Amino acid sequence: MSRGYDEITSFLGEWGPFQRAIFFLLSSSIIPNGFNGLSVVFLADTPSHWCHIPTNANISDQWRNVSIPLEEVNGELQYSKCRRYSLGAIRNLSAMNYLPGVDVNVTEIKQERCLDGWEYSQETYISTIVTQWDLVCSNDWKIPLTSSVFYLGVLCGSFISGQLSDRYGRKVVLFGTMAVQTCFSVIQVFAPNWGAFCVLFFIVGMGQISNYVAAFVLGTEILGKSARVLYSTLGVCLFFAIGYMLLPLFAFCIRDWRMLQLALSVPGFLYIPLWWFIPESPRWLLSQGRVEEAEEILQEAARKNGIAAPTRIFEPGELQVSDWASKRKQSHSILDLLRTKNICTMTIMFFAVWMTVSVGYFALSLNTPNLHGDPYLNCFFSAATEVPAYVVAWLLLRWFPRRYSMSVTLFLGGVLLFFIHLVPPSLTMVSTALEMVGKFGITAAFSIVYVYTAEVYPTVVRNMAVGACSMGSRLGSIISPYFIYLGTYDKYLPYILMGSLTILSGVLILLIPESFRVPMPETIDEMQIIKGLKPKMSSYNLQSPAEAE
Repeated sequence: MSRGYDEITSFLGEWGPFQRAIFFLLSSSIIPNGFNGLSVVFLADTPSHWCHIPTNANISDQWRNVSIPLEEVNGELQYSKCRRYSLGAIRNLSAMNYLPGVDVNVTEIKQERCLDGWEYSQETYISTIVTQWDLVCSNDWKIPLTSSVFYLGVLCGSFISGQLSDRYGRKVVLFGTMAVQTCFSVIQVFAPNWGAFCVLFFIVGMGQISNYVAAFVLGTEILGKSARVLYSTLGVCLFFAIGYMLLPLFAFCIRDWRMLQLALSVPGFLYIPLWWFIPESPRWLLSQGRVEEAEEILQEAARKNGIAAPTRIFEPGELQVSDWASKRKQSHSILDLLRTKNICTMTIMFFAVWMTVSVGYFALSLNTPNLHGDPYLNCFFSAATEVPAYVVAWLLLRWFPRRYSMSVTLFLGGVLLFFIHLVPPSLTMVSTALEMVGKFGITAAFSIVYVYTAEVYPTVVRNMAVGACSMGSRLGSIISPYFIYLGTYDKYLPYILMGSLTILSGVLILLIPESFRVPMPETIDEMQIIKGLKPKMSSYNLQSPAEAE
């Protein structure tokens, strides 16, 4: 009888020096993703700005001081960011020695656009891409689009990363895409215009998700079962949060966007030596028929763990997939996720939940510069909330039902976000605290939904199901910047929308069957039924008699 891979390699143990090194080296490779993935928070922030009044405008100081009109924004009077009083009219009035507010009612003067550009406050930033290319007023739509372009690259990268990894190997793709992310991030420093910056940002997004997926898969394939769970739920997540927490530190020390982008890119080169310490996945090598190379890696792992490995680890004929199983695997497609009413409904519901959670997570992460207080501290607190969120999610996954864990964390996040609009404007610290705790709930739900989705779907379509549902996450990240953009019209509108959608997702998740301590289904017919649907014989087997055999 042939043995499984885990059984054959059990002689290595679960947590020796080899496994610990792989765990921490691969987890550390995720750190640059934390600060590169959210660098747009500071690179594309909009400082205070107003219309530029040329020094040679030939107007008196009195008229220069009132040349920018006041506007009411969210109940407060502020200098207009996009309008000024007609410079020609002011010049004529100044030449006639009229005094503003004495001889002339300034508010009756005709207004015009900022025809001579803008001036930007340098209190927080020396420069951002907004100040570099004047992405304000009629061009402010380019700011959320910049973030969406990056996440569009993430979407495209998620399509190709799996195929590249399966074809060329986990290690090659991991380091190749890390090189893409690092090198194109450096090239971004020299972007001559906003369009070029976005094209490069798209490529960086493709590299970012590809190396994340490659590191995730490589770790789960090399590590044993117990370490694998810890790595996939805590390892990559916590190290991503560490990278995220480093972002405001870099940005605080470096206020110019080009130098900041360079500083965030350079650490990627520090991972080059890891090529000689991280091996290829023995599982992938075996799938390619490269048994000798797989054995060499496992022999070296045994040596590092101080264990005597068998002279021949893999006996001839072991680990070969039977013809029946091979055919069965090939007989399923993405359309099977819509084949029956039960699996179709479940896929739509999971897709919606993934999208909502992603919108909440990324919108709240991108919104930190708009909160009251120091933007660097706000970003750090936003990143720091993820650490306890991942730990709580791990504990919930170990001890509590998935459905209720997801629902509670979603309700926590949604209710607190929704209540922000009820907080008096003077209590800004309360609003910020509610947003941080709300993000804690959404982040925990984000961590749980991966496991929950994988457990509910049957083995024959599990990978496809997780991939299809995660598409909702990618789409959510693409539209999330526009939720923040809605705040330019009403600062509470994003919170009301995100809170409502998150609460709705918390209700939807209660309809999905529980998977905690329930054997995972192998076939579509073994799936549990969604609440409210009547169980009936699936037509799937009637259409696929070969599978029944």
